[in-house]
Amino acid sequence: MCKKFISFFSIFIILFFSFYGYESEPLSGIVDLRLMETTDLHGNIVDYDYIKNKKIVEFGLARTATLIKQARKEVPNSLLFDDGDLLQGNLLADYIAYIDRFKTEPIHPMINVMNYLKYDAATFGNHDFHYGLDFLHRTITGAKFPFINANMYVNDHKPYNFNEINMFKPYVILNKKVKDRSGKKHTIKVGVIGFVTPSVMIWEKKALAGKVKVMDIVKSAEAFVPRMKEEGADIVVALAHSGFDEKAKPYEKAENAVYPLSLAPGIDVILFGHQHRVFPDKSKLKGISGVDTSMGTINGVSAVEAGSWGNYLGIVDLILQKNNGKWAILHSKSKAVPIFKVEKKKAKPLIKSDPKILQIVKEIHEKAIQYSRRISNKK
Repeated sequence: MCKKFISFFSIFIILFFSFYGYESEPLSGIVDLRLMETTDLHGNIVDYDYIKNKKIVEFGLARTATLIKQARKEVPNSLLFDDGDLLQGNLLADYIAYIDRFKTEPIHPMINVMNYLKYDAATFGNHDFHYGLDFLHRTITGAKFPFINANMYVNDHKPYNFNEINMFKPYVILNKKVKDRSGKKHTIKVGVIGFVTPSVMIWEKKALAGKVKVMDIVKSAEAFVPRMKEEGADIVVALAHSGFDEKAKPYEKAENAVYPLSLAPGIDVILFGHQHRVFPDKSKLKGISGVDTSMGTINGVSAVEAGSWGNYLGIVDLILQKNNGKWAILHSKSKAVPIFKVEKKKAKPLIKSDPKILQIVKEIHEKAIQYSRRISNKK
């Protein structure tokens, strides 16, 4: 209660001085930082249904990209992340993995597009291991941004201990250059840590068995977040390919561990996915203890889930203040912004596709359509 009062009082002071024009001193050290999330894209770069062979408006990163660009223009400081399940899930993804095999382009089309959109970091989803570890490693070498995961380890066939070798880099600390409300420049150290649902070992057993072991998300967070703080992270953002289980009690190696993860010390923001749900907008989590769907928080931690296939862009807006050399979050608000709306039972687009993305993937997209038609004709 005391913390909430202090937070509200700080915001009141900021708004008071801003309103009356005393901007130079009070607004120095106040930073607006927007975090954006995509998740569960499942190969849907283009707004096209390869099964029905027709253009659609309900999904596609090409459309989400327009929202990303708009959202960036609205604020002075922003970061963009993805929560996994990028590489498998539609005919285009299968065509790239099984037929094309990097012949059309040396960089995977999804990664190519993400490089163009200037993602800051990403984590893995369970479906990203579907085509095997060799394909995954070949794919992510083309990324101009880091892929991170903190709960996958090299299988040494021994009981788990804290001397395990991580399969991937567990976290990164981004030196984000920002401008505060007075125009003064600062650097905020944004720690970003990634997690995948432990159930990946069941669903992708063929690719991972004997090579990888996956540990509990919360225990991994408890092990790494203090290290991130020691290395200077001002805020910690968790990229969790794991959902929210409103019925089951938390248990070790839970598939959907977002609720207990929100209780892990030191985590400020959770960007999550896996269940293809939308949070906080249209959330089914209203009335659950610790969940505030009006502000988009879980146990006081800012959170967002951006649906699937690029149908939403997740946004967390933070207001940070620097006091005595340390940054603190004064206020946060989350929302999930859709790319379409439904009118009279028909989907209506809210934005247009990014033409540059359509151009980037034009050749591979057309090859996938031709492949789809050949398959259809054989049936």
